[in-house]
Amino acid sequence: MNKILILTLTLTPLLTHMSATAAQDDTIGLTAHNIFDNRTSLGLSAKIKHRQLVNMRAQMAATQAIIGLLAEEKFEKAAKISRAKLGLTDEMKQIYGLSKNEDFKKLGLDFHNSADELATTLQSKDLKKSLQALRNTMGYCVQCHNKFRQ
Repeated sequence: MNKILILTLTLTPLLTHMSATAAQDDTIGLTAHNIFDNRTSLGLSAKIKHRQLVNMRAQMAATQAIIGLLAEEKFEKAAKISRAKLGLTDEMKQIYGLSKNEDFKKLGLDFHNSADELATTLQSKDLKKSLQALRNTMGYCVQCHNKFRQ
């Protein structure tokens, strides 16, 4: 009986603290089971969502390839990938032209334009400048993913 009383007195402050912490987390929407996503929804159809995911995965793979080519000092190949896979193509212009969200459209076009600038920088064969340009291009990815969700 005394062991139960001691255990109860020992654990009560801990349980109270855990409960208060959980209550605080819940007020800002950050619990383990309920994470509030306050990014702007793009309101895309299932077909367009799928297409967008395919595009983003291809862009991530292209970025990985560019990083690998930079490590091997293959600047020309990296530039070709940047322009072809990340740059502003006619197809990308059409896709963003359909967007009803002007902020998303601007970020997307800025991303693709920065990839064209990255390609030009890569052709200079200056590793430091190339990495800075790649960082700039990837910054648009981060901005967009922080602001929008499908």
